[in-house]
Amino acid sequence: MSDTLASLREYIGGLPLVDTHEHVVPEADRLAVPQDLFSWFPHYASSDLVSAGMPIPVLEEVRNPAVPLEERWRKFAPYWEATRNTAYCRALLIAARDLHGVEDITADTWRTLSDKIAASARPGWYHHVLRERANIAVSLNDTDYIARERSDFALFAPVRRMDDVVGIRSRAELKQLERDYDTTVHSLDDLVRLVGRIVERAVADGYVALKNAMAYRRPINYELVSRHEAEQIFNRLPNYLDELRARVYPGVGLGWAEAKPLQDYLVHQFIRAGIDNHLPIQIHTGLQEGDGNLLVHSNPLYLANLLCEYPEARFDIFHAGYPWTSEVATLGKNFQNTYVDLCWVHVISPAVSARVLDEWLETVPANKILAFGGDYRFVEGAYAHAVMAREVVAKVLAAKVDEGYFSAAEAPALANRLLHDNAWDLFKLAERKRS
Repeated sequence: MSDTLASLREYIGGLPLVDTHEHVVPEADRLAVPQDLFSWFPHYASSDLVSAGMPIPVLEEVRNPAVPLEERWRKFAPYWEATRNTAYCRALLIAARDLHGVEDITADTWRTLSDKIAASARPGWYHHVLRERANIAVSLNDTDYIARERSDFALFAPVRRMDDVVGIRSRAELKQLERDYDTTVHSLDDLVRLVGRIVERAVADGYVALKNAMAYRRPINYELVSRHEAEQIFNRLPNYLDELRARVYPGVGLGWAEAKPLQDYLVHQFIRAGIDNHLPIQIHTGLQEGDGNLLVHSNPLYLANLLCEYPEARFDIFHAGYPWTSEVATLGKNFQNTYVDLCWVHVISPAVSARVLDEWLETVPANKILAFGGDYRFVEGAYAHAVMAREVVAKVLAAKVDEGYFSAAEAPALANRLLHDNAWDLFKLAERKRS
C-alpha cells in the first residue's frame, strides 16, 4: 500500500458524508416487526439469489418470519453460496463484521448473526449505525408522505417522489389522489394545480428534492407535449361507474404507451414547479433493482431534451446511468444544470465505480460529482455502502496522485467535494427544515 493511499484512507475515513439517496423505513416501523438475518434481504442481494436460480416462492418463504429460521436457512444456504461473490452480498458481510462482530455468514455463524440482528432492534440503533459508525451527516430519503411523519429529521432529509401523479392511467388513480390530497380533479387544469400544491407542500414540509423513478415502468424520454395533446389523453381516462368497480378492477386503465403524452406533460409540470420552488430533480437512470426489467427504458441519453429545455433546473442523474456511465459523463460535461451521481453503484461493483469515478474526474467539473448514496431500505446496508464508497474514493484519488494527475494537496479537497460539499450545496442542506 502506498503512503498516499494510507494517508487518504485515514483522511476520508474521518469525513462526514452526505448520502444522496436512501429508502430507509422509519425506525418505529422497523421496531414493529421481527428482525433476523433475512431482514437483510428485502432487495439487492435477494435479486442476486433469484438470478442464481432461487424460485420466487422460496424467496418469499425465506423472508417470512412465520417460517422457522432453520427451515429458511436450509432453503437459503445453497443460493447464498452461489451469490456471496457479488458486491451486493459482500456489503452484507461488511455489515455483519463491523456492526455485529461476525466475520462471515456460514452454517456455523448464521444463527449468532441472526440473534444479534434481532437484539439490535431497539430505539437509537439508526443513530448508532448512521451517525456514530457510518459518520453520515444526513441521508436524503425517498419515502412516502406518511412515513416521513415518523422519520428522524436529525438523520434524514425527505425527497418527494412524483410517480404517483406522473404515472396516472385511470380514474381510480385520480380518485386516490383526491383522497390523498383532499381535493377534486375533474380536468387537466385541476391536475396541474395539484402538481403545484404538492411541490409547495413538499417545500413547506422540509423536502429537499423531487424524484422521478418512472424508468421502472416506461421509457424516460419525456417529450414536450402540448396542453391540448395531454388534455385529450386525460379525457380518455376510463370513467368508472362507482368506487366498487374501481376496487374490483384496479388494473383497468390506459396502457403505458397510450398514457405517455399525459405523463410526459405532467413530468414537465413537475420540473417547472421544482424550478419555481428551488428543488433539484433526481432521476433514476440505468440498472433497475429486481429481475427481468426492461433496461432500455432507462438510458440516460433520453433526458437530453429536458436538460436542454430547462437550463435553470438542477438535475441529479442517478446510478451513473450504469451501464451507460460514459453517456452520463457527457451529460455532466455538456450541461451546466446536470450533476452526476454514483448512488447505488459501489455495491453494484466497486471496480465499476472506481473506473467511472476515474473517468468522471477527468471529464466532469469536480463541483458536479456526487460520490455516495446508499440506496438501501435498512441502515446496515447504508453503513456497508459508506465503507465501500470511502474505499473507492480513496483508491481512485491515491492512484491519480501517484500517477501525477493530481497533487497530494488537491486530493483531500476533492474528497470533501465528492463526499460532502457538492451534495450539501446542491440540496441546500444548511437551510433545510428539520421537523
